[in-house]
Amino acid sequence: MEHVPPPAEELALLDRELVRLDARRLQLLNRRAWLVSALQQPAAPAARPWGPPPGARAPAWGPPPGPGSRPWGAVPAAAPRSAQNVLLTLGGLLLAIAAIAFTLVSWGTMGIGGRAAVLSTVTLVAAGAPVLLLSRKLAATAEALAALALLLTVLDAYALHAVAAPDTDGLGFTAAASAVLAVLWAAYGLTSGGLRLPLPAAVAMAQWPLFLWAWAAGAPALVFGWALLVTAAFDVVIALRGKGLAVRVAACVGAAATGLGALLVALVESLAAGGPPGAVAPGALLLAGAAVALAGAWRAPNGFAPVAGAVAGLAAVAAVGGVLGAAVPSQWQVIGYLLCGAALLAVVRTRVPRAAGRGVLVASAAVTGGSLVWALPPVAAVLLGPLSLVSEVWRGAPGGVRAALGASVPWSQMIAAPVVLALVAAALGSAYRWWTAVVRAAAPFVSPGEPLRGAAGAGALVLGWSAVLLSATALDAPYPVALALESALVAAALELTVRAMARPAGGPPSGTAVTALVGSVLGAVSVGLLSLASEAATHAVFALLVALFAGAAVRTRAAVARSLFACAAVVWGIVLTAAACASLGPAGYRAAPLMLVVPAVTVLLGARLRRHPVALPVELTGAFGAVVALALAVPDAPFLALALCGVLAAGTAVRPERRPVAGYLAVGLFLAATWVRLAAAEVADPEAYTLPVTVPALVVGVLRRRRDPAASSWTAYGAGLAVTLVPSLCAAWADPGWVRPLLLGVAALVATLLGARFRLQAVLLLGGAVLALVALHELAPYVVQVVGALPRWLPPALAGALLLVVGATYEQRKRDARRVREALGRMR
Repeated sequence: MEHVPPPAEELALLDRELVRLDARRLQLLNRRAWLVSALQQPAAPAARPWGPPPGARAPAWGPPPGPGSRPWGAVPAAAPRSAQNVLLTLGGLLLAIAAIAFTLVSWGTMGIGGRAAVLSTVTLVAAGAPVLLLSRKLAATAEALAALALLLTVLDAYALHAVAAPDTDGLGFTAAASAVLAVLWAAYGLTSGGLRLPLPAAVAMAQWPLFLWAWAAGAPALVFGWALLVTAAFDVVIALRGKGLAVRVAACVGAAATGLGALLVALVESLAAGGPPGAVAPGALLLAGAAVALAGAWRAPNGFAPVAGAVAGLAAVAAVGGVLGAAVPSQWQVIGYLLCGAALLAVVRTRVPRAAGRGVLVASAAVTGGSLVWALPPVAAVLLGPLSLVSEVWRGAPGGVRAALGASVPWSQMIAAPVVLALVAAALGSAYRWWTAVVRAAAPFVSPGEPLRGAAGAGALVLGWSAVLLSATALDAPYPVALALESALVAAALELTVRAMARPAGGPPSGTAVTALVGSVLGAVSVGLLSLASEAATHAVFALLVALFAGAAVRTRAAVARSLFACAAVVWGIVLTAAACASLGPAGYRAAPLMLVVPAVTVLLGARLRRHPVALPVELTGAFGAVVALALAVPDAPFLALALCGVLAAGTAVRPERRPVAGYLAVGLFLAATWVRLAAAEVADPEAYTLPVTVPALVVGVLRRRRDPAASSWTAYGAGLAVTLVPSLCAAWADPGWVRPLLLGVAALVATLLGARFRLQAVLLLGGAVLALVALHELAPYVVQVVGALPRWLPPALAGALLLVVGATYEQRKRDARRVREALGRMR
């Protein structure tokens, strides 16, 4: 058997172990701090062993002494390489500034021979010195002088133009000079034997010749695009075959800048084309750009290949879609781009590398997403348009559905939106239907799974629904046809939900099932709002919704869906009842009793279902109808005193599982109905009406307690006492005489004493509360007089003293309050 120490001994053991752990942690932190400081200080060859300086305390766990270490705080013998780089950079910058100043300021004071001699000498020295410095392993100094030499060659070109060819075109000379400099810098970098700067600089300089040539020649925009694209192709070749990371990075940056510039030029020209012939030339440029991007993606690393593949796919879509769009009206152009984007999916049948193919698929998804974004405005108009009918209910049935929406959308320009939604929905639906084939075809590029299939099915459902609604609106279907169509969509969504939810218990619902569930509710809201334009349509639509959702609640097996459908059916029933009341024509408060029909039905349905999971949600939703009825009855007090609500609550309280809540609610509603009725009748002596109720109620309570001693005093006596005490208290506060307050006080005192004697919580609390309020009402005038006669500083002083006393005896008061609470809790 294991020995289990006593709690005190085990606590002492734990405390000692925690102290040991804290000491060990401190030791490890000291060791870590020492190691960090040692790594940050470079070692010096001639120094004494590691350790703290003389007179300093060694760390708790220091390293062993070793050779080649320097003392703490010693200054390194040589400056760090970062400082050397800063010095070299500043030196090169100063030399470059001096060269520029010489070329711009002092050039004109020298003859042609002197000018040539100075520049050529300085350039040759600056270009040859790095080779010697590299042989002596002074790489940083060599790179600084090489940068100076490159800058001097630019100044040589400027000087050459200013002296030898001042009358030539500046842009043309700059184009030629940039090409020559790019070749010279590349040759210099290849022959220098180790310099890293010239080759990336040559790549950067090579970006300008063709662009500047096109600018100098005044070429059209497409020629600019071709010049940029040729430069981008050159950059791609260098990025794939160049030597050195710096060269490849420079080439990648240049390819991205020039290639995107060429594609943007071509895209603008394609969109501005007046017909298919005018879109062919920009399309050719876009296709050439797509070929360059795809060629780069073919051999690019996995990090860059998807990006290049996406660019290639988008360029191809823009090329072919631009030609197709130029042949159709402007509102149908998006269809051409969408079809081209769908054609990109054929990449899964080719031998394109995996990373590049993934980028092409991303481009296809981007084109599809852009088409859907283009179709969003009319969808939003159809969904949000019926909200305008809430402020103008039953204004009259319009001729077409557009008039009912009240939306100012240019439907003639959005006529292609339903087609876009239908095409994407068909694609997603096909993928959902033949998912195995999709997975097999796309396996080399993506890793599709079951969640993606659910997303495809949900997207197909949503987009298909939107396409049907937009079709009716775009064609301006008659108002009854639009209502019938939306109602049919709701019925279809409910049917799909019922079938999709019919799976083994415990399995999570699919994305399609959840989408259909949410769509059925939202669709019902939409068609319900749309039906508010006509009185007959409102009755017909909401009656149909009640039947559809009630039938779906009966048929479905999923508990959540069943509860949601049942609650929705109750809500539609409440709206239908309100519409019926409005059609019958009574005033709002007179319609309040009719609004209790649905709550009564839910009470009966709850009694029939008993402990079924759907019973409680249905009853709570039905209670909302009772709240609506009370709100309608507010303008008229007699109708506000709806004892029918108390009857419904009492009927609910008959069931044992609802009694703890519904019983108190029924009592409260009955009492409230009585009090409001007496107040509405302006009864001056409410006791004449309440005592005949209180006496038999108390007798019934006594009999209940004799039969069931464990019954609560609130159940037995609470309602009987409250039905008289509360109205009498209100009357006593408004009565200037002394008889009523005296009699009520005596009755309350008797009730308080009886409650304390027989330990009845309800009798004690009700009697004590009424007694306290009566005493407050009677003593209030005298208290006001006494307070007025006292000095003004005395009440605050007394309040402060009271607070001090309570604070000083806080623990005792707290114990007293706890005892009082426990005593009340022990009462019945």
